Amino acid sequence: MKTVYFDIDTQLDFMVPSGSLYIPGAEQIVGEVARLNRKAAVDGSLVISTMDAHSEDDPEFKLWPRHCVLGALGQRKVSATLLDGAVTIPNSPDLADWRGAPQLLLEKQTVDCFTNPNLTVILREWNAATFVVYGVVTEICVRNAVVGLLPFGKPIHVVRSAIQHLEEEKASAFLSSVSVI
Repeated sequence: MKTVYFDIDTQLDFMVPSGSLYIPGAEQIVGEVARLNRKAAVDGSLVISTMDAHSEDDPEFKLWPRHCVLGALGQRKVSATLLDGAVTIPNSPDLADWRGAPQLLLEKQTVDCFTNPNLTVILREWNAATFVVYGVVTEICVRNAVVGLLPFGKPIHVVRSAIQHLEEEKASAFLSSVSVI
């Protein structure tokens, strides 16, 4: 069964206490995220790892503190979550050759990964039977990924042991409306 695993925003600025937009407790899910990414690779599934990739003066910094500036240390993924042979998919209409890569590093400038024009193209071509979603932040970027996947009409599962939230009440409300494994 073809599956796409979505590793949402597991970048240093979010995942480690010294990160500029640290999600409290996020470091505790790194091992599970890494395990899921490796499992996907062994199973021949595709891992799409979304990554904030902001410019120095990104408009998002009016809403959130400065974070994940393209090329900065905090913008990097936690190394344990990276797979050999990963390919970066920039947030531009130019789609890099991604076929055969075990992991796609999908750059985005907003909380919605579907603003990258390449994501829908990749998902249509891959034609997954199911989606598995995890990462940070549960009630923001994880939720937006799940909502963006709904039109594909395939089962979507959120991995409880591999997500972290900022606001428990909002995260619980979202999780009550989806398949959680």
